[in-house]
Amino acid sequence: MTDTVAGVDERTYGVAELAGVLGRVVAQTFPGEVWVRGQIRNLSRSAAGHVYFDLAEPGPAGTNPTALVPVVLFAGDKPAVNEVMRGAGAGRITDGVEVRLRGRLGWYATGGRLQLRMSAVDPTYTLGRLLEDRDRLLARLRADGLLERNGSRSFPLVPLRVGLVTSVGSAAHADFLHELEASGFGFRVTVADARTQGVDAGRSVAAAVARLAATEVDVVAIVRGGGSRTDLAPFDGEMIARGVAAAGVPVLTGIGHEVDRSVADEVAHTACKTPTACAAALVERVATALVGFDGAWEAIHRRATARTVAVDERLQSAATRVARAGRAHLARGDRGLHDAARRLHREAGRALTGADRRLDATESRAKGLDPAVALARGWSITRAGDGRVVRSVTAVAAGDELVTTLHDGTVRSRVEVAAGDGR
Repeated sequence: MTDTVAGVDERTYGVAELAGVLGRVVAQTFPGEVWVRGQIRNLSRSAAGHVYFDLAEPGPAGTNPTALVPVVLFAGDKPAVNEVMRGAGAGRITDGVEVRLRGRLGWYATGGRLQLRMSAVDPTYTLGRLLEDRDRLLARLRADGLLERNGSRSFPLVPLRVGLVTSVGSAAHADFLHELEASGFGFRVTVADARTQGVDAGRSVAAAVARLAATEVDVVAIVRGGGSRTDLAPFDGEMIARGVAAAGVPVLTGIGHEVDRSVADEVAHTACKTPTACAAALVERVATALVGFDGAWEAIHRRATARTVAVDERLQSAATRVARAGRAHLARGDRGLHDAARRLHREAGRALTGADRRLDATESRAKGLDPAVALARGWSITRAGDGRVVRSVTAVAAGDELVTTLHDGTVRSRVEVAAGDGR
């Protein structure tokens, strides 16, 4: 059909006609299957078993892809593709995985879109890209000094406050909590639910780590059950690695199976083989601390007992020496007292003997001076009326009454003439 507008012949296509032209152009340009590489985005699975996703050319980090091609993997082709992936150890295709796949381009008129019908995949490309990306990331982290940063964090002696990053309800979640509960220790677990697979896993896990590390937890544990290399690819990503390195508390990982080793494991403080092993490491840490505490108390008890026994022995020895010295001192004191008593007795005897002799002499003298003795020998004592002994004639006057004592009585007299009277 040809229309004339402003004198110019222009062809107008019907929708079906244009779709047919596009289909022929695509078929002529790409007559066979082609290999295309890119990153899987927006993957979904239908009830019929078909898989739909976009193969994207990623832009700079945090930006939208620069190009997208819709891809379909029909249910009939899926078993062969999955077998190839599993056989190479790459697992199944999932969001965020870099792939190189084969398919036929076609224009689907009813849907109005170009679509790649996938028929095969190159698992070595996927695994190679994962390894290359991993090696490049480790080199950047090493250059930035992040590989050892979290490992240098001081690990608590008794890490009972645990922050857990996991997919809530998963087997990893249940296994981790069961191991802690079975220990009988008083663990307190704060859980941050996070996506652990797919394009958004990196952002989700990194945000959960940061959120928990900002709370009052001793450690943060990241656990996820086993899976293919592609399933675990987010843990080889930069967002999780830098999030773990930046955490202000030690981070433990229990990701995948025993053979798996991710970049997150390399950056973490402690990498464990499985979620159960991660919880067991915390249990062992607490048990070791308790054993250490018990050993310390036992050592303190032993040392205190030994010191007490030693002090008791020294006190007993000192008491024995003091008692022995006291007895010796008392014995010396007793001997000294006995000696002093004997000396005192001797000296007292001599003193008493001397005193007796002096007393006898004094008594003899006293007897010799006794007036009665003198009176008996014919002496007399004359006293004045006032009782004074008259010793001189000058001591009396005429008219004084005198009393003369003789050995057998007294005589009273009166002075008629005194000395000096001239009569």
